[in-house]
Amino acid sequence: MTYTIEKVATLIGARRYGEHETTVGWLLTDSRSLCFPEQTLFFALRSKRNDGHKFIDELYRRGVRSFVVEQEPADYQTAYPDANFLKVPSPLAALQRLAERHRDEFDIPVVGITGSNGKTWVKEWLHQILMPTMKVTRSPKSYNSQIGVPLSVWLLNEQTQVALFEAGISEPGEMLALHDIIQPTIGVLTSLGSAHQENFRNMDEKCMEKLQLFRDTEVIIYPSDDDTVSRCVRRSQYQGERIGWSRYSEKAPMYVKTEGRKVSYIYKGVEGSYEIPFIDEASIENSITCAIVALYLGMSPEDLAERMAKLEPIAMRLEVKDGQRGLTLINDSYNSDVNSLDIALDFMNRRPDQEGKCKTLILSDIYQSGETPSELYREVSDLLRKRGIDRFVGIGPEIMAQAAQFTVGQKWFFANVDEFLQSSVFRNMHDEIVLLKGARPFGFEHISELLEQKVHETILEVDLNAVVENLNHYRSFMKPETKIVCMIKADAYGAGAVEIAKTLQDHRVDYLAVAVADEGVTLRKAGITQNIIVMNPEMSSFKTLFDYDLEPEVYSFRLMDALIQAARKEGITGWPVHLKLDTGMHRLGFDPRHDIDQLIDRLKHQTAIIPRSVFSHFVGSDSDDFDNFSAHQFELFNEGSKKIQAAFSHKILRHMDNSAGIEHFPERQMDMCRLGIGLYGVDPRTNGILSTVSTLKTTILQLRHVPKEETVGYSRKGKLERDSVIAAIPIGYADGLNRKLGNRHCYCLVNGQKAEYVGNICMDVALIDVTDIPCQEGDSVEIFGKNLPVTVLSDVLETIPYEVLTSVSNRVKRVYYQD
Repeated sequence: MTYTIEKVATLIGARRYGEHETTVGWLLTDSRSLCFPEQTLFFALRSKRNDGHKFIDELYRRGVRSFVVEQEPADYQTAYPDANFLKVPSPLAALQRLAERHRDEFDIPVVGITGSNGKTWVKEWLHQILMPTMKVTRSPKSYNSQIGVPLSVWLLNEQTQVALFEAGISEPGEMLALHDIIQPTIGVLTSLGSAHQENFRNMDEKCMEKLQLFRDTEVIIYPSDDDTVSRCVRRSQYQGERIGWSRYSEKAPMYVKTEGRKVSYIYKGVEGSYEIPFIDEASIENSITCAIVALYLGMSPEDLAERMAKLEPIAMRLEVKDGQRGLTLINDSYNSDVNSLDIALDFMNRRPDQEGKCKTLILSDIYQSGETPSELYREVSDLLRKRGIDRFVGIGPEIMAQAAQFTVGQKWFFANVDEFLQSSVFRNMHDEIVLLKGARPFGFEHISELLEQKVHETILEVDLNAVVENLNHYRSFMKPETKIVCMIKADAYGAGAVEIAKTLQDHRVDYLAVAVADEGVTLRKAGITQNIIVMNPEMSSFKTLFDYDLEPEVYSFRLMDALIQAARKEGITGWPVHLKLDTGMHRLGFDPRHDIDQLIDRLKHQTAIIPRSVFSHFVGSDSDDFDNFSAHQFELFNEGSKKIQAAFSHKILRHMDNSAGIEHFPERQMDMCRLGIGLYGVDPRTNGILSTVSTLKTTILQLRHVPKEETVGYSRKGKLERDSVIAAIPIGYADGLNRKLGNRHCYCLVNGQKAEYVGNICMDVALIDVTDIPCQEGDSVEIFGKNLPVTVLSDVLETIPYEVLTSVSNRVKRVYYQD
């Protein structure tokens, strides 16, 4: 659907500047995601970190002609003669208002989904269940925020028969706006957990806030065995139908019994059952929620059982992998529709490493689009042209029949995956960034398997969404004007510096910090343009610093003099450096009590370098026991750094707060803060876990029944007290699994259950006791991660999480995920 610009102005109550007649079909809030400029309406949103008004000039040059702004440019008539500026008090409120008015056009079932966990799984599984017989519009990925929800609702069109929208909140007062935008007719509460609990006084307050989404729905579906949820539903005085599901009360509207993969239920007096292809508890509970929605919408128990049996895993996150022959693979298979295709293409274009690489899309037939094949693939072709795709591979009979629609420079079409794999096109792929988008029946996993680098079966999964969540968690404690530098030394604490840096650059952190110059070079070669501080520059690295635009820490007169001499030799002036003061760590740094005058004097009598920042490091900001010493440190730093600033006319950034200090000493944030271990999910104040970034996983190679009189492993250390089942897993101390964890000192998780390490851990293999755990060869094993915190291992080893994270060997493959 499109709206005239005049209609949009009326709907959002805007004052219009400019008379350019156009229609609006696309809404844009991030300038990097521009695709169809001629029909795009850009909302110049302001945030703590950025201001969309800064991008008006760039977007105008790229063809955008319609803008929603707080303030029209002073020279808009001459600088932007063909533009429309819609002036409103708040572009965000205008975005939400426009989506709300768009939603008013549709009289269809709209499912509003909220909860602490499972929202995206429920939404995507409902899509799979309903899709065969209904045209479904759903939130892309997990667009569930104050910005994401209106962008999702905007996707409603004339063909939509049912809509599925997520709604997420992080603080009180947010849900009412989402309710007005979504206007759900069916309400779904998946669960209640601790996510974002820091902004609510208690669980009841958070639950009541979530229930605001359902104030006008026909029905609410919720887990009635959760006492908090049931209590809050009663308190809410909700007037619609209540369908609570329960394992304990046979009087519940949906009474369920579960056994393995099987779910038996009685729904409003009608018995039924189904099985799903998953055994974990979260999947079982999510399937129950989906079943109620489907039955409420009129699906028969027979159809429900048939479709539940075919549920597919959710590709919730774009998966980036290194491929053979210089390929980079972005796997977004099984999420094949035009909206998700546009998001994936945008993700491809925003990766720094795509520069200079041929961009290739491999796409299957798109099912259940609601459009004629001619309309659908003309739209896809237009999208590929706008997104700059160089090479296109279409797989499937329908897409083959529409080959003439595609205007991509190089294009090939195949009836099926096997035909493509046998072709010269497949054999000749090299040095490309490849996006895989295929519907499940086409078996795109065969393409991915053959193109991936063949590596160790042990992998480190890195959740880039968690990195962003942790970044935003600490930003919530910071003043809007305070800058942030993120530590990605030691290969980003083992998570992989390049991908972490790309994510942080995308979220506009102010600085990145590495340990040595070579780490900075790696980032520059990967396309990272962000300012980079080198914390431990070596004398031999000065030329590298200059060649790759890296900013060194300077902590001694010897280092400073050598750096000045090297800069002069290169003809360099004004190279930014970061001065470190030693206020109590006694590791590196100038003495603030004795060195400041000499430091200023030397800096004043040269032009090769210029101080960009001055900083120090708290010794014990993670413990209240050291608060007095921390205050002493800050006093020394404050005095010394102010003296340095007073000696120079330009702004010198001052920073001392680390991850623990950001929260513990908010009054000491000054100009910038340094975020280290907190970025990777470990709270240094409590040693608790925030959002888990890294999950180390492996698989069961072999199962062996060993009688109790036998021993296991080297030196017969693994003594058995009963007949046991022992699993061999392909991970050892060469991968970073510390030998001290062996001999039952610690455990891993197999199908969610604890499996102790038995005997000595070997170089490449460890043995675990799975006697009481249902499992089979090939099952996944979690060493640490989302279900087994890294702090469990560090506590056993009597060390810190840093050591465990950075010990993961480079031979362990990193796999990255991002919404």
